[in-house]
Amino acid sequence: MINLTINQKPVAVPEGTTILEAARSIGIDIPNLCYMKKVHQYGSCRICVVEVEGMRNLQASCVAKVREGMVVHTNSARVRKHRKVLYELLLSNHSKDCLSCGRNQSCELQALGERLGVTECRLAGEQPERFVDVSPAITRDTSKCVLCRRCVTVCRNVQEVGAIGAQNRGFDTVISPAMGLPLNSTACAMCGQCTVVCPTGALVETDGLERVWKALADPTLRVVVQTAPAVRAALGEAFGYPVGTCVTGKMASALHELGFDDVFDTNFAADLTILEEGTELLGRLEAALTGGKAALPMITSCSPGWIKHIEHAFPDELDHLSSCKSPHTMLGALVKSYYAQKLGISPKNLFVVSVMPCTAKKYEIQRPEMVNAGGVPDVDAVLTTRELARMIKTAGIDFRSLPERPFDAPLGLSTGAADIFGVTGGVMEAALRTVYELVTGRELPFENLHVPPIEGLEQIKTASLTLSDTLPDYRYLEGVEVKVAVTSGLAGADVLLREIAQGSSPYHFIEVMGCPGGCVSGGGQPRTDVEDFRALRSQALYAEDEGKPLRKSHQNPDLLKLYETYLGDVGGHLAHELLHTHYTPRGLYNERMQ
Repeated sequence: MINLTINQKPVAVPEGTTILEAARSIGIDIPNLCYMKKVHQYGSCRICVVEVEGMRNLQASCVAKVREGMVVHTNSARVRKHRKVLYELLLSNHSKDCLSCGRNQSCELQALGERLGVTECRLAGEQPERFVDVSPAITRDTSKCVLCRRCVTVCRNVQEVGAIGAQNRGFDTVISPAMGLPLNSTACAMCGQCTVVCPTGALVETDGLERVWKALADPTLRVVVQTAPAVRAALGEAFGYPVGTCVTGKMASALHELGFDDVFDTNFAADLTILEEGTELLGRLEAALTGGKAALPMITSCSPGWIKHIEHAFPDELDHLSSCKSPHTMLGALVKSYYAQKLGISPKNLFVVSVMPCTAKKYEIQRPEMVNAGGVPDVDAVLTTRELARMIKTAGIDFRSLPERPFDAPLGLSTGAADIFGVTGGVMEAALRTVYELVTGRELPFENLHVPPIEGLEQIKTASLTLSDTLPDYRYLEGVEVKVAVTSGLAGADVLLREIAQGSSPYHFIEVMGCPGGCVSGGGQPRTDVEDFRALRSQALYAEDEGKPLRKSHQNPDLLKLYETYLGDVGGHLAHELLHTHYTPRGLYNERMQ
């Protein structure tokens, strides 16, 4: 332990602790901008400088380590003066269009200026050339970048994609893909984790609100909205609810208030995914175990950021992906076919909006594979959770006072298995609940239907389940030890894919979610400084699951009716036509794009 004094307070901390962390341990919060605990300690902004007795220069507390006997002052006149000057230097070449910026009043740079007491910007620097890169999912504005490099660390060290980095030197430094390429022409997965950590408006989700407001105002369109599982566990944070509060009923009520004609639930299509994906898995297992050919392990395909990543990084392994579309595009396809037919209107007069925790969904709906045979897209617009919150506020809706309302029929009922789609391990658990019962006629042999080995936030989780006393149609599975793996975040996905590429993967089924922790921490979710936000949001979805009377996807009565009256057999011809897709081998530098 190292003993030091900070602001006349003695403190003992482990060797290797930074001054900033030591100060926090005794309740002293040092202003900072580029720092992210356990993720990014770079010292680029210098806002966190402190005065250390015996040292001539001020020290960046996020990188300076404590020393025995050190005496630190975090709030001296000299420190306050330097922080203000450093802040003004940051502003000297920063875009000042705060009122029209998407991060206005939620900008960390803006809040920092208020905290430091900066009331004017005395310095006017040369303005770099502004470059705005608008991709389907992410918009990048170089004039708002403060070069904190948070986004670079998340992309390179957390996701291990490395789509962006610091290009050029000195005043010409810019955070960008190599050679100034636009994001959409690179191996960027569009996961949006960079938009979550960017402290300003330099990286934000590409706006989807304008098209949605326009559609709501068009009397010729019937506007349908659907919401992903993870949205209900995070939307409340934008209205003052504690992290981990589910606001399902109020969310549905707000969507009705906004004027959407039908408020459906992506959870319905999550149940649908389990039936289609589970049937596909059983088919592959049967082929592999009876002498046929099948690509095992099969990998889930719900996460469009993950899908784009495997197309770039492992294009030779695409046959391992389930052919199922993601749940929200499945629901969109049903709205434009089954529901249009039910209403007796043209699919072209239906406008489908998906509210997602994800920026990659914005990219996904523009893929040519997500257009039906008539040339109509499955989904017309995607809003992030953050965008829906802005929409509700713009409309002047008092969210907290709204009554609880249900989702609409016929595409609004879901089981608890669908709720946990937003949690890492949730898709796998939902699949096991159904597949195990279909094969054996018995419930999954775990307490409360949860599978402990695949719960939690570890990067890679594994489990195995030996099948015994199988039903007659599944005798080929008797005694088989089914091995599964779960990962969230693209770095973990790479580990499992390298095993597949090397032919050493022991698994039958793998779940991959593109964002660390799963959809609860998607690139479109509200930003928060609560450290355990992933666990809290996950617990909220598990509580939703446990509170439902039906907790297995194959028990959904409205889904079973849909198959009986419209889709036909699970995995049948019409189901494949509407609910399944194919993928594009792109290669790391797009050289394989077709």
